[in-house]
Amino acid sequence: MSKSHDLTVSPWKRFGHDRLYVNSPAGEKIAWLDRTTGRITVLVEEQRDAALDALAPHLAEASPGSTATAPPAPADPVAQVRPPAVGLRPGDDLAANRPGEALLAKLAELRPSFWRYLLTKLLGRASEADSWRKGLRGEQKAGAELERLTGRGWRVLHSIPLPRDVDIDHLLIGPGGVFSINTKHHSGAHIWVGDDSVKIADRSYPYVRKSRAEARRASAALTRACGFPVEVSPVLAFVDARKVVVVPSLHDVRVVGHREIATMKTLTGVWSAASVENIYMMARDRRTWSRARGGSDG
Repeated sequence: MSKSHDLTVSPWKRFGHDRLYVNSPAGEKIAWLDRTTGRITVLVEEQRDAALDALAPHLAEASPGSTATAPPAPADPVAQVRPPAVGLRPGDDLAANRPGEALLAKLAELRPSFWRYLLTKLLGRASEADSWRKGLRGEQKAGAELERLTGRGWRVLHSIPLPRDVDIDHLLIGPGGVFSINTKHHSGAHIWVGDDSVKIADRSYPYVRKSRAEARRASAALTRACGFPVEVSPVLAFVDARKVVVVPSLHDVRVVGHREIATMKTLTGVWSAASVENIYMMARDRRTWSRARGGSDG
């Protein structure tokens, strides 16, 4: 049994389950970690941060079936990075982007007239805008979880525009590395994640391959802008899924439920605080991404 923030962590094994429960001093169950899948369930939302802190030392013990291990941390190669050639103009500063910024723009373009909207609803038809709205809700939920990390030495950018009208949903930069986060909203779904693809209700999606391609594209753009190697690790974040099963052989793509994003705050050992700020400075410049090559899953 261990303690954190006056919360206790206790093991529980029964009926084929292997869990760690986080309990309050009064014995109330706050959260639990499934040690087989690595998934965390928070029962008392007001104590989410304290529960995650309590479980953080035990996450490495969980099965790799839930989240892939990050690649070995490289030595921090930089003390100073080249500043932008000219000052960062407000129109080029991506720090102002909201989660789902690109989808908000698409929805504005697709906004139908009142009568067309009413007819679509009366006929019970799904519109193209409905799909964008669902994606927007997913990016907003993931974005809210990412913003929780900013007080712990991490920097976050949302909706980074790339050539060919695609974007990176979120970019997370911090002491534990740089991560491109691909958000997928499949509410209530049972999801199977393989080495290259994802299966949901007998349909296959190339989310894993495209997450890898997105990370490579981001790495190339940041490396070119910073003047030293910047490794970007792919993260596939599922929003509101009922169950996510990940094959144990998947090691290079981190798979999380959006509620588990906050656990990434425990990652360390890759970048110093100064380097985090320098990489963030380059990443927030729209011009860094204007020549980003390759494909991506927008």
